[in-house]
Amino acid sequence: MKIAQVSPLIESVPPKLYGGTERIVSYLTEELVLQGHDVTLFASGDSVTAAELVPCAPKALRLAKVQDALPYNVMQLEKIRRRAADFDVLHFHSDFMHFPLVPALGAPAVTTMHGRLDLPNYQALVREFSAVPLVSVSDSQRGSLRAEWIGTVPHGLPLDLYRFAPEGAGGYLAFLGRISPEKRPDRAIEIARRAGVALKIAAKVDKADQAYFENEIRPLLGDPLIEYIGEINDSEKQAFLGGAMALLFPIDWPEPFGLVQIEAMACGTPVIAWRCGSVPEVVEHGVTGFIVDGIDEAVDAVDMARSISRKAVRRGFERRFSIERVARDYARVYESLRSEPITLPGVARLGAKLAARRAPVRAIPGKGLAWPAPALAAKVVPS
Repeated sequence: MKIAQVSPLIESVPPKLYGGTERIVSYLTEELVLQGHDVTLFASGDSVTAAELVPCAPKALRLAKVQDALPYNVMQLEKIRRRAADFDVLHFHSDFMHFPLVPALGAPAVTTMHGRLDLPNYQALVREFSAVPLVSVSDSQRGSLRAEWIGTVPHGLPLDLYRFAPEGAGGYLAFLGRISPEKRPDRAIEIARRAGVALKIAAKVDKADQAYFENEIRPLLGDPLIEYIGEINDSEKQAFLGGAMALLFPIDWPEPFGLVQIEAMACGTPVIAWRCGSVPEVVEHGVTGFIVDGIDEAVDAVDMARSISRKAVRRGFERRFSIERVARDYARVYESLRSEPITLPGVARLGAKLAARRAPVRAIPGKGLAWPAPALAAKVVPS
């Protein structure tokens, strides 16, 4: 198939530092190329890919300190519009700015929603663009939004991206990602203190969260058990995650997926995570980690993590979260769209034809897609 992958421009593909969405776009793009597809990537000019790259900004906008991304987003859409007829399918990873363009593209298009969806006005948005086909990255993500969901495809990683670390030799707890109120680094610090185990925090601080960091988190960093490292890159993750006895994922928001969970599992490092958002779909309790409902349970889980089989954690990752599975699942989604090319100019007519022909797609990590799924809100079934 001739496939267009459309990435956000905030980070490069793959990102130099933080950037979960762009990282997934990179893994998927490269795997689709390996599987024989003709792929074109619309992304920032400093992206690196085996696909054809269409640069839509000279550099990733965050690291280039571009304050207004909108002009580049509009230019990206124009580049896509000009090339749309070249593709069998277009796959957007860029939220919803392209929604008005979809009916006029003359080619099938699908959008993976990578972020949280329980926000004001999102339901009104998808109601207005009710015919735009969407894919979720977990079933919990789609729970608060009725839309034209045609699939749930959980994320995955290349199997050789991280090496299995059999011991977690550093013996510390790890917190990786972003310092923000919803990620709850304060919980991670409390867990480490109460368990008497060192905690290493590798995380970026966005401008929007700078006050939270200064007022709520920095005062907690004086404890000798707590080490704040800052933002790390991909090459540093292996040592950081592989050396940890467990990853703490104490979130307090409806996490759509949480890529760091499977990055830790790939190293054999178990995950201790709050029962929130996608967590029950990602962590196999007692196998790849522990799902907890409070600080006390998390502290107990730290002790249990010492005896969990790290080999079993790695096997759980390989069985459920390989990028090969992700690419195959998306290829099924693309084929479902191609079975009746979307060339209609009117959203209403497009929506009627889509609704008449398609049942939702359900991805089962480790087993691929259940095709078609029997109901709109079909659950992801753990393998």
